[in-house]
Amino acid sequence: MTNRFLQRHDDETNQSYQIAYQSRSGNGIGIVFLCGHGSDMYGSKAEALDAYCAAHNLPFTRFDYFGHGESDGAFLDGTISRWTEDALAILDEVTDGPQILVGSSLGGWIMLNVAVARAQRVAGLIGIAAAPDFTERLIWDSLSPEQQADMQEAGHIALPNPYADEDVIYPYHLIEDGRDNLRLTNSLPITCPITLHQGMQDHEVPWRTALEIADKADSDDVTINLVKSAGHRFSSEDEIAALLASVTQMRDKLMQSGEED
Repeated sequence: MTNRFLQRHDDETNQSYQIAYQSRSGNGIGIVFLCGHGSDMYGSKAEALDAYCAAHNLPFTRFDYFGHGESDGAFLDGTISRWTEDALAILDEVTDGPQILVGSSLGGWIMLNVAVARAQRVAGLIGIAAAPDFTERLIWDSLSPEQQADMQEAGHIALPNPYADEDVIYPYHLIEDGRDNLRLTNSLPITCPITLHQGMQDHEVPWRTALEIADKADSDDVTINLVKSAGHRFSSEDEIAALLASVTQMRDKLMQSGEED
């Protein structure tokens, strides 16, 4: 598929920017992939979902958030709110009918935000190491009081990157905005089916986060797939196969319930 671009406007800066996306037409319930923090729409999970949807003639959409991949914007200027707005714009302006959202890490937080905001459009959720509230729980709360003070004063902090030699820079405004988007402090008003894939060797997102999402969600239909040997990326051949199998299972369940009508 070739890239297309969705025009967006930032009311705060009064500037326009473009969100890169790819969308495949098909029949039935669509799939929307939401990537992780600092990732893009060309990762192994997105590619596998694209191939799956092509083989089954299903609608599929993937995109890059502001500051990610081939979309406009500076990565460090992004926030949970802005990335959520990007996802909502893709859902509203690019897709039609009910959609299953597949969110990886940060994308798992964004999919929860979207499901709350667009309950009538979101038919199901599939999380992969879903990381709601990570800015507070996994970044801010892990810092010493001295580091927190330094981050506030400098406006950012550099922390070790588990996947590269260069540190990851986290701006303080990401922490502040994250507090406006916390999802695990109260019940989650989400009633659609939810499947959560989580590796127990994930050193970025504690595996108990999946249990907490399940506990907070109003949905009575929550499945958790804990894989003892899996890490954060959840991208081995067997793990990808489990992801695709869960898409099939959720689509079959939704079709039997009449959701596709």
